[in-house]
Amino acid sequence: MSYMALYRKFRPDGFEDVKGQDAIVATLKNQIKSDRIGHAYLFCGTRGTGKTTVAKIFAKAVNCEHSEDGNPCGECEICRSITAGNSMNVIEIDAASNNGVDNIREIREEVSYRPTAGRYKVYIIDEVHMLSIGAFNALLKTLEEPPEYVIFILATTEAHKIPVTILSRCQRYDFKRISIETISVRLMELIEKEKWDVEEKAVRYIARMADGSMRDALSLLDQCASFYIGELLTYDHVLEVLGAVDTEVFSRLLRELLKFDVSAVIETVDELVMQGRELSQLSADFTWYLRNLLLVRCSDDMEEVLDVSTENLERLKEEAVLIENDTLMRYIRIFSDLTNQLKYASQKRVLLEIALIKLCKPQMEAGADTLLERIRAIEKKLEENVLYSAPSKERAGHLDKHSTGQEQKTELPKALNEDVKRVVKEFRTIVKDTSPMLRTYLKKARLSAGEGNRLMIVLPDEVSAGAVGSEEHKEEIRGLIAGKTGKQMELDVCCVEEGHRFEDSFIDIEKVIHMEITVEDD
Repeated sequence: MSYMALYRKFRPDGFEDVKGQDAIVATLKNQIKSDRIGHAYLFCGTRGTGKTTVAKIFAKAVNCEHSEDGNPCGECEICRSITAGNSMNVIEIDAASNNGVDNIREIREEVSYRPTAGRYKVYIIDEVHMLSIGAFNALLKTLEEPPEYVIFILATTEAHKIPVTILSRCQRYDFKRISIETISVRLMELIEKEKWDVEEKAVRYIARMADGSMRDALSLLDQCASFYIGELLTYDHVLEVLGAVDTEVFSRLLRELLKFDVSAVIETVDELVMQGRELSQLSADFTWYLRNLLLVRCSDDMEEVLDVSTENLERLKEEAVLIENDTLMRYIRIFSDLTNQLKYASQKRVLLEIALIKLCKPQMEAGADTLLERIRAIEKKLEENVLYSAPSKERAGHLDKHSTGQEQKTELPKALNEDVKRVVKEFRTIVKDTSPMLRTYLKKARLSAGEGNRLMIVLPDEVSAGAVGSEEHKEEIRGLIAGKTGKQMELDVCCVEEGHRFEDSFIDIEKVIHMEITVEDD
């Protein structure tokens, strides 16, 4: 006999085997026991949550010769024929491929014939939202007043696409996503029946990846078990088969992002690509990881909601202290957008790398939510002595001598790289030697520090920034600076964003150096 997939092999035969839909099962069983069976039902919900399975069990239960407590016996001839799929009383229709008016007219002609055995003729129309408008109109009259022996069960994943005239004639049951705990317990039951050896951590990961779908969980387990036949199926094996990434990698990636370390981040991406990890899955999982971090930051009692191990929860709590809520929200926004883009992208790695570089370089984005991140980046450079070096002993002693006994003010660190410092001091003199048009623009310019001891010239608007930023004018400025210092100075030219002040986004290094000179003169 050919191999049968797990989701087909272990499809529930009775209501007691249906997991995660207790309220719906209890309601349907009560209707059967009290003989209050409706004529039209709408089963809606995400894929793999049991809509078609429950419809078949319900069809068996209403026709079963020995039904007990609303459950089909599974032993009578009617139950066996429905299970085997050859019953004349249960007609399954796939609306995705039978969505025309003629298909529905055939149903209208067939309902006039009574069932050959049992009490009811049950029509199960799957993906009913795929029916055409004409088909829905053709179904409407039959659905409203069907013969007493006919039951319609409509199943769909997109109930919002069904006309309200159809919805109003059906009893609606919403199948909810199945919890990770429920899926894990069910998988462990089936693993024991199959006599497989699987780590519990691996089972829980598969359950989470199923995203509330029992069928998806069984398919994933089937896929992973087939790859490691006869071996212990470990958590690492599951990650390898599914092309997923361990949370430790997400932890490392987050710390690299918080350090604004582009090189380390790109190396991590390269490592994951070489391991064959699926980048779409990576993006989705990292978004989920960031979501967990946000929940940990927002509340201390998230153990039940997060569904993570104690070890991972402790790591999340450690990292939650390192990142602010607005930064997390920005990360989640960027990766949520990225996850949608990667579904249809041909250059997935490029899109992923661009998103990560955006996180490391907030100045690349013009959005309002990046402003705080840009300020933090500047503050981080200050702390790491990128913009400033530590105060000299001489200067510290000088300040001590002039102390008045009151608590000293925070010491101003020593100035920038000496070359940049000299250029800043001489900049206004240099401006006087520039060409007339350039001089006009530069009178409004303010100075800040770029990366790698570059001088950043900040203009008040895009027009002046565009003029000064032309290669011709930048070369003129570089030439004058070289004449003063004897060294080549790299320049960055930008403008203050509309609606913002210079102080909101930049450090005024002219003011800093002027303060330093004033302190030393005192």
